[in-house]
Amino acid sequence: MWDYSEKVKDHFFHPRNAKIVEGANAVGDVGSIVCGDALRLMLKINPETEVIEDAGFQTFGCGSAIASSSALTEMIKGMKLEDALKITNKDIADYLDGLPPEKMHCSVMGREALDAAAANYRGESYESAHADSPLVCKCFGVDEAHIVRAIRENHLTTVQDVTNYTKAGGACGSCHEKIEEIIERTLREMANDEAASAEKDRSRTGEASEKAVPETPRELSAAERIKAEADAEIRALEEQMQRVREEAQAKIARAQEEARRRDEQLRAAKEEELRKAAEVSETADEGPVNENVPFYAEVVRVINDMKVALAQDGGSVELKKVTSEKVYVELSGSCVGCMMTDMTLSWIQQQIMEAVGHYVQVINTAAPAPLFPE
Repeated sequence: MWDYSEKVKDHFFHPRNAKIVEGANAVGDVGSIVCGDALRLMLKINPETEVIEDAGFQTFGCGSAIASSSALTEMIKGMKLEDALKITNKDIADYLDGLPPEKMHCSVMGREALDAAAANYRGESYESAHADSPLVCKCFGVDEAHIVRAIRENHLTTVQDVTNYTKAGGACGSCHEKIEEIIERTLREMANDEAASAEKDRSRTGEASEKAVPETPRELSAAERIKAEADAEIRALEEQMQRVREEAQAKIARAQEEARRRDEQLRAAKEEELRKAAEVSETADEGPVNENVPFYAEVVRVINDMKVALAQDGGSVELKKVTSEKVYVELSGSCVGCMMTDMTLSWIQQQIMEAVGHYVQVINTAAPAPLFPE
C-alpha cells in the first residue's frame, strides 16, 4: 500500500471540478484507456484577457490520477493561460503534499493535458508537436520527447525514475536499454548546457576560466576529531533506528495482508449470496436478453476493450447479462475494493452509450468493498 498524503486522499474522495465545463473553448485529451490512464481537461478561457474562468476534468485512472487532475484545476482557475503553462508536474505534486514515486506519472499526465488544452485553444495540434519523436515504449505509447522532457524537468537518472514519471518501461521491459541510452545522452546534454551557461557567466563577470589550485587540507584539531567521531556514531545509530523502523513496518504490513485475506474470504461468500439474490430478483418480462438484444455485439466489444485496460492494474470485468435497457457486469481482481469502482463503472457506461447511441444503465453485480482498506 502506498503512503498517500491527507491532501491526496481529500482530493480523491472529494474531487474538485470533476465535471463537463459548459462553453469550454480549450480541451486537452492525453493518455489512453488501453494503457491504464486517460485524462480530458476542459477549460473556459476569456478570449480577451486569456484568463481561465472555469476548469473541469474527466479521468480514468487511479486515485492519484483523480487527485492530480483535481489539484490542477484548482491551481489554474483564475490564472492567465501563459502563467498556467508555467506550472510543472512537480508543482502539482507539491500542491498535494507529495505523491508516491510510483505515481508521479499522474502529475505528468496533468501537465501534459494542460499543454494539450492550450494547443487546442490556439488552434494547434498537440499530437503533431510529437509526430517526429520516435516511439520508445510500445506498451504505454510513450515517445522519446516525453521521456527527455521528464528527465530534464525532474533530473531523472535511472530507468525506474523514468517509469515512475512516464510509465515507459513499466510492462515488458524491452525498451529499458533504449531508455538508458536516452538518459545517458540527455544527462550529458544537460551537463554541457550547464557548463556552457557557467562559462558564459564567468565571461560576463570577467572571472578567469582556469580552475583555482585547491588548498592543501589542514590536519584536524583534537576537538574536531572528537566531533567527527561523534557525528559518525550518531549516523550509525540513526541507520540502526531506520532498520528497526523498517522491520516494524514490514511486520505491520504482513499483519494487514493477513487481515485482508480473511476479509476477502468473508466478502467472497457475501458476493456469492448477493449474486444469487440478484439473479432471483430479475423479472421475466425484461424483453430480449443477450444475443437477442440488437446492440449485444457492441456491448461485447466494449467490455473486451475494458478487460485489456483493467488488466494493466490487475483488475477485470465480466459481462453477465444484456437487456434492452441494462448491462450487468462483474468487476473482479484489484477492482474489488478498488477506489475507482464507481468511476470505472461510469466509464464503462459512457463507452457503451457512445457505442449504441442511447442511454444504457450499467450495473455491477459484485458486492461493494471499502476504499483505502486498513
